[in-house]
Amino acid sequence: MAASLEDDDDFLANDFYALLNVGREASTEEINNAFRRLSKIYHPDKHQDAAKKRSAEDVFNKLKKAHEILSDKHRRTIYDTYGEKGLETEGLEVISRTKSPAEIIGTVSVGINATDLFEDYGGDDDDGYYTPTGSVEISNMSIFQSVECPLTVKDTVIIGGNLQARNGTGSGAFLATWRRLTSDKGWMEVETAAGNGLGVSLKGFRQITRRCYGTSAVVLHSTPKGIRPALSAMLAYQFDREVQGRITYNAGFPSCVNTALIYSNQNHHAVLSLQVGVTNSFVSLSYTRKFQEQEAKLKGAVRVGVTGGMLEYGFEKKITQFSNLGASMVIGIPSGVHLKIKVYRGSQTFLFPIHLSESICPTAIVYGTAIPIAAYFVVKKLIVDPFLKQQKEQELEKKREEHAEKLAKRKQEAKAATDLMKETVERNIEAEERKMGLVIIKALYGKLQASDDGELIDRECIDVTVQLQSLVKDSKLIVPEAVSKSGLPGFYDPYIGEEKSLYIRYKFRNRLHQATLGDLEPIRIPQQRHLMKDEQTVKS
Repeated sequence: MAASLEDDDDFLANDFYALLNVGREASTEEINNAFRRLSKIYHPDKHQDAAKKRSAEDVFNKLKKAHEILSDKHRRTIYDTYGEKGLETEGLEVISRTKSPAEIIGTVSVGINATDLFEDYGGDDDDGYYTPTGSVEISNMSIFQSVECPLTVKDTVIIGGNLQARNGTGSGAFLATWRRLTSDKGWMEVETAAGNGLGVSLKGFRQITRRCYGTSAVVLHSTPKGIRPALSAMLAYQFDREVQGRITYNAGFPSCVNTALIYSNQNHHAVLSLQVGVTNSFVSLSYTRKFQEQEAKLKGAVRVGVTGGMLEYGFEKKITQFSNLGASMVIGIPSGVHLKIKVYRGSQTFLFPIHLSESICPTAIVYGTAIPIAAYFVVKKLIVDPFLKQQKEQELEKKREEHAEKLAKRKQEAKAATDLMKETVERNIEAEERKMGLVIIKALYGKLQASDDGELIDRECIDVTVQLQSLVKDSKLIVPEAVSKSGLPGFYDPYIGEEKSLYIRYKFRNRLHQATLGDLEPIRIPQQRHLMKDEQTVKS
């Protein structure tokens, strides 16, 4: 389990997989073999000195606990899901977690009219250059807020409301919704709305088969001209893991039929849609490319219909732990040019649609595309990055102060475990040298920093040469992937919450090798690519 600031005390808890030096997919046989091998070093009966016997007993008890948990299928599942704290529940049973008492969801939209900035472009000016004039005004604003309150495992009440203003005229509505899980395959909800007339709707969802599901809704809305009914139904079918088809029918004002083919996986999302309606028929294609490591998305869409066409492109990027920022350009006929800016903060959404031009204006397109990109990099570089860096440093300092005593204890435990290894390591080195096998010359773990002459600065790291040599078996050193090295026997975390690396210089077949690995990277040595340049020259 890698260290993180969100884990509170968990980052100082034992990682059972790291203690036994096995992967998270290790079999029971691999776990048993690892425990037997480490027992030869840490079993109290292997040591005669009283102090060493006490230290060995402490380490052995941890290894024994790790072995008992990981070799028991039920308790291992609990540990993998909830960590060591999950094992403290009475009877070692998994307790299902329900929703929080209330969850607030909201959307704020502020429409901005900036068309006056571009209205003089292409006019009768003699010089032919664009000069921005006019004013920018807020054309409309809307606010929606709701509170989701689970009553029972099956029943949830949602209370919300919306307010909107456009061109000096305002309106609003109060919403109350009751949702109930009818079975493990469906739900239904009743919603009432009071504001611009009274509205009542009944909605439902049903899983028809393993691959097919459907939704339906009936809406009754009172207007000065009487009751206006509306009906909608949707049927979806999952062709395979990545492809889904949908058909939707809306009967009301206006009526239409829409079919969509959806392709979605971890990195790609595409939707091909065709709609036939009384007032609006169109065909559209949208595509989103997801970049998981960068936590970003690039989006593009095109739509052609009987009332006009539209081209949209944009991006979305995670900027802080709980915040996402997105922007997109919409170029349409006859709608003109729009810039949409979105900010997501938790369950809150802030929308800023900006109308740049009534017609397709090249200058509005260029400005609308370039300015958000430039503003993003400027704000990120000058505001967001310094703020996040300062926040992280403050949190790290607070964590170190809060857990200084526990960290000192872990450091002492690691030293005691290392002392217990030394005799075994000496025999290991002798055996490896006789067959020109694997001998660890130098190993440093922590924040790897180099001095002016290129040498690593030891004070930024801890020496783990003995600890790694103790893991060498048959001239091989293997540490699985996704196991933080701070949990290995004799290791500890010298820099809580910060990125760490491991530097290894080793000898194999009397030739020097070296490698630098990330904290969660697997160790697989020896390897030919680790051969040092001087050794490569000698070989050639």
